Amino acid sequence: MTTTGVRTWQDADWRSAALAWALEQLDRAGLVSDGEPEQPHVRSWSTAFRLPLRGGDSVWLKSVGSGSAQEPVLAGALGRWVPEHVLVPLAVEPARRLLLMPDGGRTLREAGSGDLAAWEAMLVDHARLQVAVAPHADELVGLGVPDHRPERLPGLVADLLADDDALEVGRPDAIAPEVRERVVVDLGAYARACRELADGSVPASVQHDDLHDANVFVADGRHRFFDWGDASVSHPFLVLLVTLRFAARVLDLPDGDPALVRLRDAYLDQWLDFGTVAELRQLCDLALRVGPLQRALTWRRILRGVHPEERVEWAGSVPGWTAEHLAPSPLHAGA
Repeated sequence: MTTTGVRTWQDADWRSAALAWALEQLDRAGLVSDGEPEQPHVRSWSTAFRLPLRGGDSVWLKSVGSGSAQEPVLAGALGRWVPEHVLVPLAVEPARRLLLMPDGGRTLREAGSGDLAAWEAMLVDHARLQVAVAPHADELVGLGVPDHRPERLPGLVADLLADDDALEVGRPDAIAPEVRERVVVDLGAYARACRELADGSVPASVQHDDLHDANVFVADGRHRFFDWGDASVSHPFLVLLVTLRFAARVLDLPDGDPALVRLRDAYLDQWLDFGTVAELRQLCDLALRVGPLQRALTWRRILRGVHPEERVEWAGSVPGWTAEHLAPSPLHAGA
């Protein structure tokens, strides 16, 4: 796995080549750059440039590290299959992990995500996206999107729990030995939960894995989802883990609050063609139980694509999410 980081994104030769590709794509699209590019987003695992256009509009050039190598091809595929639900790229370059995208306007966070109805509407639209994409799950795996379908998770998690480096063993952010042991002991129950998810009536689909109010554009009641760097093919209900936590934080809700249950139900209502309310709620409980260790796998993949010296700030992410396996669901009071 090649590694990237801030020094990659700020390297003059890399920047020159990436921007040259973007300008070539603009020319092909009949668009004219007008002004110097800005680089407002520089993270260890990705960067983004704003390119002003003649007429006052702008486009964005994004590059991702190898831990998010699926993003360009996934964004392109979603742009073909569900263009009404996503920010459709103008061009993608999978080999160099580049995307050229139109400006999406205001995110939900910028527009205002301080009321429950805003989160409810966003989750309804995201569920509809996942329902529409589900028939393409095998195709997405073939395109290189990480395969985190529930039947594969026990093996992937066993490998994670044997990875001393990812769990920061011997370093300040290490997982506590007794916590690691408790997670290992619980692997049999984890495998059974994954088997129930895999055998359930809800099909695998795209799973954003970092869905919150800053990763969706909103205008005129329409939501367009973007930033697929953490995404995988998995049980779709796993997406609720991060979203419910963000909603609780933004809305200042305690775990188990009825408002969080309302968000869950609004999301699950879009899946009623695949099961009864009771069946969907049971699968959701299983997904929220399975979710933290799956999230730890995502963080391990992302950080493997980052220069070693730049991983330090985020070193606690993999052991932290691994330990979250032992915590109650955000839908349960006292979590």
